[in-house]
Amino acid sequence: MRNPSILSTTPQAPPQARARAPVRADVALFDACQIGVVLRTVMFVEAVVAVVTLFQAPTAAEWLMLLATVTGGALPAALLWLLAACWLKKLLGRLPHPGQYGAGVLLGALSALYGCGLLRLTGVVGNAPWLASALAGAMIAALVMVALVLRARGQTPAATTARLEELQSRIRPHFLFNTLNSAIALVREEPAKAEAMLEDLSELFRHALADAGESVTLADEIALAERYLAIEQVRFGDRLRIRWDIDPAANEARLPPLLLQPLVENAVKHGVEPSPEGAKVRIRTERRGGMAVIEVVNSLPPLRWADEPLPRGHGIALDNVRDRLRLLHDVQAQFSAGMDQKAYRVRIAIPVGT
Repeated sequence: MRNPSILSTTPQAPPQARARAPVRADVALFDACQIGVVLRTVMFVEAVVAVVTLFQAPTAAEWLMLLATVTGGALPAALLWLLAACWLKKLLGRLPHPGQYGAGVLLGALSALYGCGLLRLTGVVGNAPWLASALAGAMIAALVMVALVLRARGQTPAATTARLEELQSRIRPHFLFNTLNSAIALVREEPAKAEAMLEDLSELFRHALADAGESVTLADEIALAERYLAIEQVRFGDRLRIRWDIDPAANEARLPPLLLQPLVENAVKHGVEPSPEGAKVRIRTERRGGMAVIEVVNSLPPLRWADEPLPRGHGIALDNVRDRLRLLHDVQAQFSAGMDQKAYRVRIAIPVGT
């Protein structure tokens, strides 16, 4: 037996897992280093500028001129605030939450004064509204921080709900029954293979039901998918043909736990199960610059084997994967799924090192 403890129904948690570290209260309220945060902040500032300048411009032409003028100060100020918040991220994270709000508001006021100074130095405005600029910068910074904090807090229940839905929809009872039946059939003739199958099943469910946190490495997900496919290989034999193209340089990319396994299970369900000839399943990873590309491809069964039109899934797993990627990586995550000639391809691109 590779690891007798794997089959234990009541595994003992390691001491470090039982002794949870106290939760820190002084964590960063938001991360201004993310591209999505930068885009949303810039768009919000531009929207505020556009609405405010409407009060000062009687015609569309004058409004456009005034909008361009104010943008020349507001946009550099917003970018300076984002840059300062990102650069001081660790330092701000050591402050209590009220201190972080206060520091963010102060940075907003200083950044607005910088933008106002740019307009004054370039001669765009004659009399610089220093006080109004500082108050406007502080107010906008406060609004941006509140919006980002509310969004960050909203991710927690959404991620929990997605995780529960994923476990309920992807680790299906019939998969457990089929696997146990396959193991029972092998007990007498090939006990070693049956034992290995049960170990893989136990490890798979241990990972599925464990609290792995908000993200794991791509290497961890690949290892879990290997165990799952090892189980299915015993069930389908030569009908399941697997190809791995793994780039070690992409292994450190972070993604939500149990993200790859349902994609692989979908490939087996819709590619191998409907066809007596079986199908090919390919899992490929590659690092391209700062991005890790993940692909799960399965060949489709010939239509001649279908007595009726092949059933189409409801897309629950794909929607789940897309939503969880968006929660973790925001706009930096890319997801696509669809037909590619005679195969079905799921493609994911995520940043490495975040």
